[in-house]
Amino acid sequence: MTVKVILWFRNDLRLSDNPALVNAVQTGDVLPIYIYDNAHPHDAQPGAASRVWLHYSLEKLNESLDGHLALFKGDPLEIIPNIVEQYGVSHVNWNRHYEPWAMRRDTIVKKRLKKLGVHAESHNGSLLWEPQTINKADGTPYRVFTPFYRKGCLNATEPRIPTAAPTSIKYVEHQQRGTIESLGLLPRTPWHEPLLDHWEIGERGAHKRLRSFIKNGIDRYKEGRNYPSKPYVSYISPHLHFGELSPNQAWHQARGLPADANVDHFCSELGWREFSYNLLFHNPDLPTQNLQKKFDNFPWSTDLDLLKAWQQGRTGVPFVDAGMRQLWATGTMHNRVRMVVGSFLVKNLLLDWRHGERWFWDCLFDADLANNSAGWQWVAGCGADAAPYFRIFNPVTQGQKFDGAGEFIRQYIPEISDLPDKYLCNPWEAPEDVLEAANVKLGKTYPKPVIDLSSSRSMALEAFASTKE
Repeated sequence: MTVKVILWFRNDLRLSDNPALVNAVQTGDVLPIYIYDNAHPHDAQPGAASRVWLHYSLEKLNESLDGHLALFKGDPLEIIPNIVEQYGVSHVNWNRHYEPWAMRRDTIVKKRLKKLGVHAESHNGSLLWEPQTINKADGTPYRVFTPFYRKGCLNATEPRIPTAAPTSIKYVEHQQRGTIESLGLLPRTPWHEPLLDHWEIGERGAHKRLRSFIKNGIDRYKEGRNYPSKPYVSYISPHLHFGELSPNQAWHQARGLPADANVDHFCSELGWREFSYNLLFHNPDLPTQNLQKKFDNFPWSTDLDLLKAWQQGRTGVPFVDAGMRQLWATGTMHNRVRMVVGSFLVKNLLLDWRHGERWFWDCLFDADLANNSAGWQWVAGCGADAAPYFRIFNPVTQGQKFDGAGEFIRQYIPEISDLPDKYLCNPWEAPEDVLEAANVKLGKTYPKPVIDLSSSRSMALEAFASTKE
């Protein structure tokens, strides 16, 4: 009798180095499914940009599976038992999720399948080290990144060697597969189409991106990653989030190079991703609640006009605006710039970090619950191992230091591109004749700053002092 196995794809949209797929192929004939779970909490639903990426990634996965991917929309707690009964399935395989709502759901799915006499097996397909395996000597979780990574991760078992894609898969023929279009992931107005020019979505594109970085970027990564116009960052984070690429593949590609500070730093960034998941695992309310509770009393501003200016890249501060426009134009943002725009939101505009977290969740292709919430809490000063609140990035000096020739700003803010480098990061300080020569009219062709950087910094420090009181 043929053994039939459901392979439940989630954020692991690849065939290579996929533990659940390997196990399923070894067990029997495979029925690959994807369920767009619209039954989980509304605030955990993928943002608009993530839905776009998901649509095209599922297309590529289905092609890799020779058109055998069965697609559903609804509650897995109902859909999976129905498929089990309809096709006489005896095994269900998946790679684990670590978001709190997903862990609760998966626990219930396993219990229901057990009652049906079905063997359910989950695997680690998305992390180098699972959260429950990295703790301090006393068994408690780490709250500081460096010891987490250096003492915890690097002294733990080496991440597994990636496996190749199966050479052949025997499929269970599914009669009601659904269509990717039926999931309703794409927007009615095709605002997303220009963003696609910057990416090759899918497993093949993920590996091309990683190979390009290994060949052309990693040798200058440690310092070069600070410069947003330079090609020394990997931009693999959307591929990692959707599982088109596993962290094991990225880790071992890097570790296969001669050891140096650049390789070490890239691997430590993969370690930061692990740290974020560890934090979320041990602090399930990380996306919504301050990890440091003293920030619960912080006197955040409620000026939504300032929030809108920030979202639209219309703050009048060019390095900030360039970053926000890069996000809108490409679905991503350079990491150095993320820190600057985040600091500007919470420490100059005095707006709650959760506004930024939700905007990034909707606009980023790589919107990842653990990374997004941990990153925002870090920049706001209220998270684990956070940047001290009084560490306020100055967007003018940051721009001058890391975009000295103005390539990044000019790319995304062409209306001020004729300004000389001296005033490109601070056009409000340019003499009138310089502005006129560059065809810049502050308040008309480009906004005046929505706040004064110096006084807003002082206000932020006063607000922080009030939380300690």
